Amino acid sequence: MISENLNSFNGKSVIDFNPDEALKDLNHYVYRLRLDYEAIDSDQKMEDLIRSFAEVPANAECQELIIGQWDYDSSRKADGLVQTLVELKDAFKNLKALFIGDITAEEQEISWIQQSDLSPLLAAFPKLEFFQARGGDGLSLSELKHENLKTLILQTGGLPPNVVQEIANAHLPNLEKLEVWLGDDNYGFESNIEDFDAIINGGKFPKLTYLGLKNSNIQDDIAIAVAKSPLLKQLHTLDLSMGVLSDTGAQALLDSPNIKNLVFLNLDHHFMTDSMMAKIKDLGIAVSMEDQGNYDDEDDRYVEVSE
Repeated sequence: MISENLNSFNGKSVIDFNPDEALKDLNHYVYRLRLDYEAIDSDQKMEDLIRSFAEVPANAECQELIIGQWDYDSSRKADGLVQTLVELKDAFKNLKALFIGDITAEEQEISWIQQSDLSPLLAAFPKLEFFQARGGDGLSLSELKHENLKTLILQTGGLPPNVVQEIANAHLPNLEKLEVWLGDDNYGFESNIEDFDAIINGGKFPKLTYLGLKNSNIQDDIAIAVAKSPLLKQLHTLDLSMGVLSDTGAQALLDSPNIKNLVFLNLDHHFMTDSMMAKIKDLGIAVSMEDQGNYDDEDDRYVEVSE
């Protein structure tokens, strides 16, 4: 469960934009645009809030932007706000970091967030180095191409199969961090491990040092595939947390000749036995294995974030 909005982003404090207040120093603050329940019920639109922010003269130096809640009952997709940001791209020409969907579970469950094709944002902002989106319903990155993007984070309770394919077909030559919350098949995840072959074994991302294929009900399959992949040689961090990793996947990691190349291995929220945890701890690398679940019954295993 995502219980809190961001307090910091890209090393800066996050504050909510109020059109009636002067902008604070953008060297120290990042603005989040969001609508509360009262604003949504009075039919205010995120598109109008974006326009208000774009019209502030001091906004010319904006390098980071967060889009928060734009809906609470799944009636508004993100396509309108995406189109507005693209239309106003000249006002955000220095944008380097963008997050679409800083929304808590209290505001809207992750599976209720109505996303859309977000790839026009990548085309509109060539200086982007960081892009994050939350919510999988309707999510697409149909033209996943960017020369400067270094970090891509997709947080979902169920990643649609089209997005897996879009990542597999991506052109992101400078990508250093890929973090994807795959989710549960009850909320839209329909892929199998073969669908990830181009991502894990295809040499797609030559500069990648952080791989997070996490929050998955095929976590063992992912661990086995990554353990065999030459990609492991170039990684500093492997993040397989939040999913249903068991001794099966953990053993594959132990058996990999490249596992000790890692600087950090994140296996939080798992279903490994105590004896397997001891073996992983003895690898001699930094490992986190918090939140051990009931490993005796496979039917009791669950991903950390789904609904």
